[in-house]
Amino acid sequence: MRTQKRKSDAEQASFSKKPRTSHSSAKALIRTILAHPDTYPIPDEDEDIRQSLVELAEYANELEQNIQQRGADSAPKAMSADQVAAAVEKIRKAANSGIKKQMTWKPSCKAGTAKWSYDGVCADPAVFGTMLGLGGPPSWKMHKMSVDDFEKHIGCLDASARYSHLYLKGHVNIRWSGSGEFKFSGTYGA
Repeated sequence: MRTQKRKSDAEQASFSKKPRTSHSSAKALIRTILAHPDTYPIPDEDEDIRQSLVELAEYANELEQNIQQRGADSAPKAMSADQVAAAVEKIRKAANSGIKKQMTWKPSCKAGTAKWSYDGVCADPAVFGTMLGLGGPPSWKMHKMSVDDFEKHIGCLDASARYSHLYLKGHVNIRWSGSGEFKFSGTYGA
């Protein structure tokens, strides 16, 4: 059986972007004025001066529109409670799994000084704060949390090795950067 090709919808495609104009003469005029503010050449004809001012005004207007459009596009979108809960659960599971994978037997486990660290990314500070039960975005860059509190929010973190179980010890260090990167670190042992 022969199959027919699907019809092209290229004719129906519409472009949402505006065509860019180069404004090369306006850019050249700006460079000249800024390079020699006291001695740049001023045209003699009123029409030439008027044309230069119109080109500069169009260029400035386009730049303002681009800035406004970028500002509107980059505005943070409010997440619903379900979306926040889903994002929290996703990061929590990843952190829990990543920490557990590092909890392997080492001789330093006997003393409870084996080290672990987990690096992650959370673009929304409110999601990170919700995950750790902070009641909002973190207001700190570095924080110590007790193991009990940390496990209450991230989940139970234990692993078995040889003939014993490994648990988190001491405090958990939490580092948060404003760019959305975070790091959990601490110690574990038998």
